[in-house]
Amino acid sequence: MTDTHDAQPALVQVAIPETGEPAPAPSASPAPDGDPRFVGAAERLPIARVVADVSLAHLDRPFDYLVPADLDEDAVPGCRVTVRFAGKQVGGFVLERAATTEHTGRLGRLGRVLSREVVLRPDVVRLCREVADRYAGVFADVVRLAVPPRHARTEKKPPREVATDPLGPAADDAWTAYDGGVDFVRAIAEGGGPRAVWSAVPPEPPERALAQAVDATLRSGRGAVVCLPDVSDVARADAVFTEVLGEGRHVVLTADLGPSARYAAFLALARGQVRAVVGTRAAAFAPVHDLGLVAVWDDGDDLLAEPRAPYPHAREVLLTRAWDAGCAVLVGGYARTAEAQQLVDSGWCRSLTATMTVRRARWPRISVDAGAGALQAARIPGAAFGAVRSGLAVGPVLVQVPRAGYRAALACQDCRTPARCPHCTGPLSQDRPGDDPRCRWCGRTAADWACPECGGRRLRAPVSGERRTAEELGRAFPGVRVRSSVGDAVLRSVPDEPAIVVATPGAEPRAEGGYAAALLLDTGVALSRPDLRTHEESLRRWLNAAALVRPAADGGQVVAVGDPGLPVLQALVRADPVGHAERELVARRDTRLPPAVRLAAIEGELPALRALANGPWPQPAQVLGPVELRPADEDEEHPWGRLIVAVPRPEGAALARRLQVAQSERSVRKLRPYRVAIDPQSLG
Repeated sequence: MTDTHDAQPALVQVAIPETGEPAPAPSASPAPDGDPRFVGAAERLPIARVVADVSLAHLDRPFDYLVPADLDEDAVPGCRVTVRFAGKQVGGFVLERAATTEHTGRLGRLGRVLSREVVLRPDVVRLCREVADRYAGVFADVVRLAVPPRHARTEKKPPREVATDPLGPAADDAWTAYDGGVDFVRAIAEGGGPRAVWSAVPPEPPERALAQAVDATLRSGRGAVVCLPDVSDVARADAVFTEVLGEGRHVVLTADLGPSARYAAFLALARGQVRAVVGTRAAAFAPVHDLGLVAVWDDGDDLLAEPRAPYPHAREVLLTRAWDAGCAVLVGGYARTAEAQQLVDSGWCRSLTATMTVRRARWPRISVDAGAGALQAARIPGAAFGAVRSGLAVGPVLVQVPRAGYRAALACQDCRTPARCPHCTGPLSQDRPGDDPRCRWCGRTAADWACPECGGRRLRAPVSGERRTAEELGRAFPGVRVRSSVGDAVLRSVPDEPAIVVATPGAEPRAEGGYAAALLLDTGVALSRPDLRTHEESLRRWLNAAALVRPAADGGQVVAVGDPGLPVLQALVRADPVGHAERELVARRDTRLPPAVRLAAIEGELPALRALANGPWPQPAQVLGPVELRPADEDEEHPWGRLIVAVPRPEGAALARRLQVAQSERSVRKLRPYRVAIDPQSLG
């Protein structure tokens, strides 16, 4: 490269050393007067430190570029630019301007300033760096989650008007049901930073309590970020926030808004025109000025876990922001995760709960029915049918089933052996009445299936999906309307009239005035999933469904079909998420599972994983595997495998650093990178 513009950028930070310890930043000396490298550069602060949009682990650091004199006014910290990087023009962000550089060779120059808009503020830069280090990721990957793509037409529109009307009367009535709830909100209004894990009780919608906490934050002159799992949750919260806060005091930020609307909401926050945001996990990085509160609702929902590298969880992102800003924290839900209980046990958060009297008055009456005598083998025992029948007399009834589809699993009618695909051994299911069995793995039909154990050809359905359940209930209650809510056909709400609503977990619509009754079917199926969070996730789904039912005082009842002796079902009957979370956390400590430890699941080529398993790892480390996940195919040279490494929580940063080093080594050699997930939601 002979042209100055094509010169290599200067390295600002040295590479991560083999020890895994961060290298000290060398002191920079000022550029000598008359240095020919600076000809044509800005007179003041001629150096721009730029992070390029490059996901290579060994280049995960900012680089120095010269700022041409004609770009001096436009190249402000936080703006978007293009730079020459490894022979290509790539996008990037200016992190800061400096007067000196430690680089002694030729310096590249900024290519273009795409926009003077400051879209990457210093506090968000710190957050992205900390999240990347927490999850053994790359800074550029996190920035893509934090800053949406530019929408030039939206950027050029006149800025939105700032709400200047005074806030209405302060309200905290939604918090009176909780011990210390009113004090929590008032502490926020006075400018404090209280931190709490909140176990909510129905029937008061949680959106109102969240809105009142945000209202208190705005009264203190600060901003707030609220993350919810689903777009439907955000839509309900948006309406309540507008009612409580007034028009124009918050924005909605979700990935489903579309490029223009999403970027407009982002700009309103970045410019300080609005200081409150409610959204899905996309809102966790929102550039809110003067942050005073971060809140997350239903943090056990896997929708809050980012599916893109480095796979951060919105709860952890918000907690990182709270630690940096010293602001208030609210982790809420009807259920409680082991991670939330860990915050309470550590003393960093306090527990906000209702008294036993309030809980009994506000939750519906919950019971477990295993059936009796001849009905014990029935999927819907007599008591459950009775609850549906009595509920239909006064309103809608909710029926929750854990699986979608028609007959979600099949087995031999004669010997009960699970029906498997003769080609790939995958489980067989039936999509519609009269259809041939179909493999859920390879998609092949098995019209001539025969049981390999007894030779039988008749099939039964040990697990029925929502369509089969709706069919059965339609026959059992003729003349009653049966509606389904599942997958892409989710109902937002149902009227207050007799009807049966069959829904999968997370797709339950709200009923005007609440459901008269709810039936939780196939609890044994829900608890049979081989997963770290099976019991925690099942209780979360059941409590979320029970919260949609009228209080016991109004005749609301919930019947779960399952084994009454199971501790998780006993926690459901008592509506005791705190006790269950405490026991779950103890079990995680005994078995060395998150959040008691920091765990990394590493996937990659099996020979590389075998070498990586030898360490060095922070001690004491528990190394499991590697195990083969799939054999090599025509496009792969080596089998694909998984390695699990667990270390004590205080060694979590060292574990992530070690994995960053490993990724850098492979990146330098242009080898296929590992897929690293720290504390993943699922180990399946």
